[in-house]
Amino acid sequence: MIRINNVHIPLDYSDKVIIKKAANELRVDKKAVKSVSIFRRSVDARKKDNIYFLCSIDVELNVNENSVLKKCKNAVKVTPYKYDTKEWKSGTSPVVVGMGPAGLFAALILAQSGAKPILIERGRDVDRRHDDVQKFWLTGKLDTSSNVQFGEGGAGTFSDGKLNTGTKDMRQRKVLEEFVKHGAPDEILYNAKPHIGTDKLKITVKNIREKIIALGGTVLFETKLTGINTKDGKITGVIVEKQGKTDIIETDNVILAIGHSARDTFEMLFDKGIPIEAKSFSVGARIEHLRENIDRSQYGKFAGNKSLGAASYKLNTHLPNGRGVYTFCMCPGGKVVNASSEENMLVTNGMSEFARDEINSNSALLVGVSPDDFNSDSPLAGMYFQRELEKRAFELGGSNYNAPVQRVEDFLDNTKSTHLGEVKPSIYPGYELSDLNTILPDYIADSMKQGIKDMGKKLNGFDYVDAVLTGVETRSSSPIRILRNSETLESIKIKGLYPCGEGAGYAGGIISAAVDGIKCAEEIINKNNK
Repeated sequence: MIRINNVHIPLDYSDKVIIKKAANELRVDKKAVKSVSIFRRSVDARKKDNIYFLCSIDVELNVNENSVLKKCKNAVKVTPYKYDTKEWKSGTSPVVVGMGPAGLFAALILAQSGAKPILIERGRDVDRRHDDVQKFWLTGKLDTSSNVQFGEGGAGTFSDGKLNTGTKDMRQRKVLEEFVKHGAPDEILYNAKPHIGTDKLKITVKNIREKIIALGGTVLFETKLTGINTKDGKITGVIVEKQGKTDIIETDNVILAIGHSARDTFEMLFDKGIPIEAKSFSVGARIEHLRENIDRSQYGKFAGNKSLGAASYKLNTHLPNGRGVYTFCMCPGGKVVNASSEENMLVTNGMSEFARDEINSNSALLVGVSPDDFNSDSPLAGMYFQRELEKRAFELGGSNYNAPVQRVEDFLDNTKSTHLGEVKPSIYPGYELSDLNTILPDYIADSMKQGIKDMGKKLNGFDYVDAVLTGVETRSSSPIRILRNSETLESIKIKGLYPCGEGAGYAGGIISAAVDGIKCAEEIINKNNK
């Protein structure tokens, strides 16, 4: 197979256009082209009067490919990626804790090998979880065991379902292929910035769970990890609680894919003496604009083109005070959602459906913080810092988990908002006009203000006076890292215990978390097969 890179394709392309482009690039007759497929597709919007797709195209020919390659400088011969599934030979069933992307893919790989994993999740299955979340957004009644953070699919289930990643690990292709196999749109295989959308992600994670069960795995919902058993520095089992009853699951291997919000689990592990360190992360708020304004800023006269969809952006600035300010988890045509998981604390996130057709677009506007900011040497200091901000946000919202919101102009002027303008907050169950300056530390608020001004110079309208800030965003990543051996991926203290994914401090998104889950599963398979 030949891969042609850097091919310009019009927005309204058809299969015939792709075949013609491939034939022209390779200098062959169209009849010599056996098949074509797009391997990678990105939008080139640098010139607003000439926006097009920049593609890599995979081509099969009816003629000798080696002779054709000599004629085309931007083409290479490639072998399609294939994941090598290894067979499980011995050992007790591994236990996987958590059903976010890291846990799901760890369990899937183990199940495909024949290991018959036991997958436990403190929350509920995705269908009941969906109902619990909808009830919270409508009534303000929070279920601390089933919410935006806890339950099948993890926190990413109620997000944009972004799948772009900075990792170069080839296992990411395995992740994408499994998503498609279990219900995700084919286009995630080739879009440079793929996303599933919360609506399709719910279906996909459910199908992956059913596949794990079909392969011999066991899935236990509403089952919370409360302790671990060890002997001579090795894991021997886990202690779990379900419906008030305690049980022990014996095992030689445990993957801790616990997510970034399992704070009581962090405390339990810390009390057990599992080595943990505080790490840097980011906090701030969600910023919300009209989608049509962002589309126009990014795409000019092409705004609204169905082939482009809602426009995204990614902005950052480095300030003289040494702080980094950046946008994160941008949700084109999406909503800001109440992602609270603890009583009397409020945290936000962003969410889009696959269509990305809501009236607003939003992103997190974040400022980096480090352990030096926490005024404590405790490895859990960052977690306590998050809790304090979330408590202030809840109190400022007034009641019923209403979120504090503020117009950008008022935020910049240190003035409580008394009215809204063109942009209306999308968060449920409600909101309270507020002054976010009263809950954010000065160094965070001041950095956000300068960041908004700097980013307004990079993206027209980002600093729009009627844009809305909704607080607070604190869970961009885990505040801790559970230390592990860089080669075996096991805890540096307990053999057979595998800290994994975003919650353990080793990933930063759906794909990187899933890849880390696969790597941990592979280590267990390799170890047991020896």
